[in-house]
Amino acid sequence: MGLFGSKKPQIKITVFGKTDLGRTRDHNEDSFLVADLTTGEASLQPSVREHVLGPKGTLLLVADGMGGAASGEVASQLAIETVYSHLEQSWCAGDGASPEEFATHLKEAVEATNLRIYTAARERPEHKGMGTTATAVGVLSDQLYLAQVGDSRAYLVRGGEATQLTKDQSLMQRLVDAGELTEEEAEKSERKNIILQALGPDQKVKVDLTHQSVRKGDVIVVCSDGLSGQVKKEEIAAIVAPPDKDLVAASGELIDLANERGGPDNITVVIARLSGDGLPDAKAGDRVGHQAYHLLDGESTTEPVPVYTGSPPPEPKGAALALVVASLAVLGLAAVIYALT
Repeated sequence: MGLFGSKKPQIKITVFGKTDLGRTRDHNEDSFLVADLTTGEASLQPSVREHVLGPKGTLLLVADGMGGAASGEVASQLAIETVYSHLEQSWCAGDGASPEEFATHLKEAVEATNLRIYTAARERPEHKGMGTTATAVGVLSDQLYLAQVGDSRAYLVRGGEATQLTKDQSLMQRLVDAGELTEEEAEKSERKNIILQALGPDQKVKVDLTHQSVRKGDVIVVCSDGLSGQVKKEEIAAIVAPPDKDLVAASGELIDLANERGGPDNITVVIARLSGDGLPDAKAGDRVGHQAYHLLDGESTTEPVPVYTGSPPPEPKGAALALVVASLAVLGLAAVIYALT
């Protein structure tokens, strides 16, 4: 407290998360986590659902498991546990407080998770082939740091408009990037859920590490493809954007909407609203979107390694075909694709 009783500017986080079985699955392979990394509390208790952002930040994480039977559930739960415990032991227990260190530890936590799931699958035959997506969003000061593998998404809602911060590591996204498909065509494809990598199936993984500046009133939405595959980003924005919107109600509305459209997959969503005088107001020209975060050691994000198994993909054409074939030739891998089923 200063000479005249002034308080240090604060950033406040209001957050809630929810997961649902959906309409067609017999068990839920999704998992999620909300954690105040400063206090070490990971829960949806009132102390976390509304808290002041501390010096160690806040973690939002969604994992969408795959592998059938109980394996997908095991993989996604391992992802939640391992990312959090790794950050507790490395980032939270240390003296570091810089954005660079935070981003590095977040990326390393996801890499460590991949190795743990990979090892567990090799040790337990009943879990052979299990894997999971993971989208981890770390909030530190006025920045987000996102570590992603797979196609679970993170959106930023600002001024009533939703922008996707992550980029799906999927076959359809690869074809869109190569100019072979439009986004509309990719969304309608029967194979839109085919992903190029996941945590667990391979010993090494390429983590997409990105960042985003945040402003007062921003809303972060992290979700599995059970939501993003059924609910458009404009609809997500309309539900979560009102500043007085109860996040418990918003989570329920989003899940209900996905279920009304068939609920073909498990559905998970985490919503966080940022407020407080520690954040600047949004202004015209602010950049929002997928932005690679380059670490000072020279390492940066890369395109995901195509690790393929399962159903054969549709045959891409032109530039996309050359891109996929070249990637496979370098890696010496078979042309198979991991699909979340």
